[in-house]
Amino acid sequence: MPKHSTSINNWPQEDRPREKLWRHGEHTLSDSELLAIIIRCGAKGLSAMDLARKILHKFKTFRNLSHTDHSEWEEFRGLGLGNAKISQIKAAVEIGRRLVETEIKASRPRIESSADIARILTPRMRDLKKEVFKIVFLDSESRIIDIAETGEGTVNQVSPLLREIFHKALQNFAPFLICCHNHPSGNSQPSPEDKKFTQQLIKAGETLSIKTLDHIIIGGDGYFSFSDEGLI
Repeated sequence: MPKHSTSINNWPQEDRPREKLWRHGEHTLSDSELLAIIIRCGAKGLSAMDLARKILHKFKTFRNLSHTDHSEWEEFRGLGLGNAKISQIKAAVEIGRRLVETEIKASRPRIESSADIARILTPRMRDLKKEVFKIVFLDSESRIIDIAETGEGTVNQVSPLLREIFHKALQNFAPFLICCHNHPSGNSQPSPEDKKFTQQLIKAGETLSIKTLDHIIIGGDGYFSFSDEGLI
């Protein structure tokens, strides 16, 4: 796309991101063009495309900007990008992440290994700055019934966490489950608390005839599987 210094409204129609989207499809737009559509209006002599390019120059990818702190956007507030626009950008990225998970749930894939779970959940969990638990509920053929988030917390809050996990398992009539949580530090190795929690999870499930097949810890792009390591 040719670079313009004027408002997008003054660009030739074929160069405007919104018009290009309707004419050729959203898949034909660059990351900057998609972001410019969300931003809509420029500020302080910059077009929406100029702002989009600056944002992507700093954060590089949509993944990188999805879990940013308020302070990391300060320079863009100085360029006229307010909290409302920043919220819209972050919300749009989150919608994309959730769409992927929704499609996975709908297709109900069969889970045959820890790698299958890691491939599904790592994109959602690797960049979170707080510890979050997700539970994958499986039917008798190891197909996904549902993926539920138990909210933010730690293994130090064991009793409330176990109650929530098995309450949702019973609601889904799930005979099997796989627990997954992230380590914001990026280190996927289990702590002593993680190991203790896993044993409590297994025992609680036995009482209800719900088998815990694995506990996976995601840290950065790597993961640790209790099942693969012979700990379940």
